[in-house]
Amino acid sequence: MLTLIAIIAVAAVIVLWIISTQRKLVVLDENISNAMSQIGVQLSSRFDALTALLDLTEGYAKHESETLIETIKSRRSVITAKSTPDDVLRQEGIITEALGRIAMVAEQYPELKANQSYIKTMDAVQTYENMVRTSRLIYNDSVTKLNREIRMFPVSLIAGMLGFRQRDYLEEQSAKADMPSMK
Repeated sequence: MLTLIAIIAVAAVIVLWIISTQRKLVVLDENISNAMSQIGVQLSSRFDALTALLDLTEGYAKHESETLIETIKSRRSVITAKSTPDDVLRQEGIITEALGRIAMVAEQYPELKANQSYIKTMDAVQTYENMVRTSRLIYNDSVTKLNREIRMFPVSLIAGMLGFRQRDYLEEQSAKADMPSMK
């Protein structure tokens, strides 16, 4: 009788540990999804500011502005909780390319660079860039926590059985270091 109680107690402890581990992994996984969603929101706001910037350049370089707006519309996609780091990098690449082309237009038209609306819009673009940078840090920190938990024994056994997998990090774009100054 005593052995039966001991077996039931051990089984109950194991079941409670499995449930607790699953709940912890779900929380970590949801943190990653939330961080990716935040990146998506901020990239979308950055695209909106970029579009406003393009509208300002239209009066100075109509053809260049129209071409760039069409390029952005055709290549832009929405970043969601299920997006991958590669999706984010592609969208940031589009933004970086567009900012480079806008910088070239601004260099040709000094009065555009002096325009208060242009300056305010560039500040907004920079603000959203800083917010994306912060969200990338949060995302990578969340990925580290989940990946670390999944790799540790005995959680690795439960994670594998429940379908949790390691997530990829958001890597820094090397092209960003070469990004032109917009001011």
